[in-house]
Amino acid sequence: MSEDKKITIVTHNSNFHSDDVFAVATLLHIIGDKNIEIIRSRDNDVIEKANYVVDVGGIYDPSTNRFDHHQVDGAGKRENTIPYASFGLVWKEYGAQISGSAEVAQKIDKTLVQCVDAIDIGIDLVEPRIPDIFPYTIADFVGSFMPSWKEEVKNYDEVFLLVVDIAKDLLTREIKKYKNKLEANSIVEEIYKNSVDKRLIVLDRYYPTSEVLSKYPEPLFVVGFRDDGKWDLVAIRKDPKFFANRKDLPQEWAGKRDAELETITGVEGATFCHNARFLIVAKTKEAILKLAEIALNS
Repeated sequence: MSEDKKITIVTHNSNFHSDDVFAVATLLHIIGDKNIEIIRSRDNDVIEKANYVVDVGGIYDPSTNRFDHHQVDGAGKRENTIPYASFGLVWKEYGAQISGSAEVAQKIDKTLVQCVDAIDIGIDLVEPRIPDIFPYTIADFVGSFMPSWKEEVKNYDEVFLLVVDIAKDLLTREIKKYKNKLEANSIVEEIYKNSVDKRLIVLDRYYPTSEVLSKYPEPLFVVGFRDDGKWDLVAIRKDPKFFANRKDLPQEWAGKRDAELETITGVEGATFCHNARFLIVAKTKEAILKLAEIALNS
């Protein structure tokens, strides 16, 4: 492709944050395999000539590919009141196209994009339950690549491009993960509907289940086949986001393994029970179903 066909993306120079990193990474997905130049500048002449502008320039106008949110009145809010930062604005415009699904785009907006936007704008999403301990966020991860005060060479532009590549790969993984998850949801939904005893959902292979099964009142445990050839019994959480089970495995099983666990449970082939009582593993499907029966009736 000739030089005059080059597509330019402009964002601000100097410090970078997860917002501008992921906004640019999203544009790389939509532009595809073309001759792209990423320019980091606050020069108005450079900004005006760009094909895409994110997080700088003072304009939000998707019809001209301008995606800034630093205007006096911002660039709009979601229904849940979280304002749009540049990542959110770009994702709102192109997320469904990149994901191939409005549902996948919405999931990613909820789990990743809104978190990045909120942090960039200065909105606290969590309160620590333990003093001085906070979740390590995607913003922390991106910030770890920023040159420190002690590094003599402040190679912001070079490092920015490195982190954008990481963010682009992460978006690829998130899209793939949620596409696969939606497919799994349909499969698990059907298995749930066909289960006679809906307290126990039996799967012949691993599927992510928490999103589906937690919305129904009956499921207490799910049986699944593991990659290591064993079978496990997993407790359903009261809420997929928190570590509280609807029903714990028996207290006397906690932390036990192998011969000791077989003796305590009376089930040959039991190999390990997590001390938090949400997981027990067995060598065969027959063994895990026996353990499930005991757990349901304990």
